[in-house]
Amino acid sequence: MDNPIWTGDEQTTRSNPSLIEVRGLKKYFPIEKSLLGKTTRALKAVDDVSFHIDRGETFGLVGESGCGKSTTGRSVVRLYDITSGEIRYNGVDLTALNEKQMRPYRQKMQAIFQDPYSSLNPGMNVLQLISEPMEIARDYSRADRRDRVMELLEKVGLKRDHANRYPHEFSGGQRQRISIARSIASNPEFVLCDEPISALDVSVQAQVVNMLEDLQDELGLTYLFISHDLSMVRHISDRIGVMYLGRLVEIASSEELYAHPAHPYTQALLAAIPVPDPKSIFAAYRLLQGELPSLLESDGGCRFRSRCPFASQRCAEEEPELQLVASGHYSACHLHDGPGV
Repeated sequence: MDNPIWTGDEQTTRSNPSLIEVRGLKKYFPIEKSLLGKTTRALKAVDDVSFHIDRGETFGLVGESGCGKSTTGRSVVRLYDITSGEIRYNGVDLTALNEKQMRPYRQKMQAIFQDPYSSLNPGMNVLQLISEPMEIARDYSRADRRDRVMELLEKVGLKRDHANRYPHEFSGGQRQRISIARSIASNPEFVLCDEPISALDVSVQAQVVNMLEDLQDELGLTYLFISHDLSMVRHISDRIGVMYLGRLVEIASSEELYAHPAHPYTQALLAAIPVPDPKSIFAAYRLLQGELPSLLESDGGCRFRSRCPFASQRCAEEEPELQLVASGHYSACHLHDGPGV
């Protein structure tokens, strides 16, 4: 049986328990408040998003800049307090936990960010940076921490004598390797990869992605991989979710999504990928026209309709829900008539 997609509180039965379950996630940022402090206008960065990630799986999240994918990822690891919804880690609802109760889960959930230079403390050397999570966890002696750091440096393709150097002495690719080593220092189960390769040279991107795959196989890691580079997401992901203006508009396995994209937005994203073959299947899809509408001006209906070549009157009146279009493949589009899920 296929794993579930949730809408609201509904859940289908599944054969494999998921490590991460996100249900009805909403994250709104207040824009205007009344004199009494009540929010009168909000930016709906993430609006009713549901998905799951199985153990050992890589779930890719793609979309244009500003679609809410990074906000979703940071909400999952509780870097943001969410507006509403559930985030379950191995069955435990993290949104119900206070900071003290969250501490054990902080060790199990780590993150790799887009800019390694801004995420690494310039006043700490590599030994201090990588050993800091182990100091907080208090699971290692000082000697054990040093030995563990040396082991991690080798795992990510760096040398032992790099341990006494500082972030400014490394290239961008090397700094990202340090960030990866730090993210796995506490023996996590889940790692948020928030645009981890977008700031790197193309030649280095493939090296970092291959290293992430090797670490996943070796350590049994589960990834949420966020990127706007669809070709790289295809390479590393088992399943992919496509986001548009705070909503998931399509979810499918990596190969299924690229072979049979169901949503017009996904088709447009694939059409934008530069490929050397002018007869590629992607060339048949239409490129997007126009700019992203404002998240502050939602008036109901399909959020993609202003840029969609297939928009109808129904799209202006009714917002589509994710529905099954093939085995394990879901799309939120009125072009696919059928029962919602």
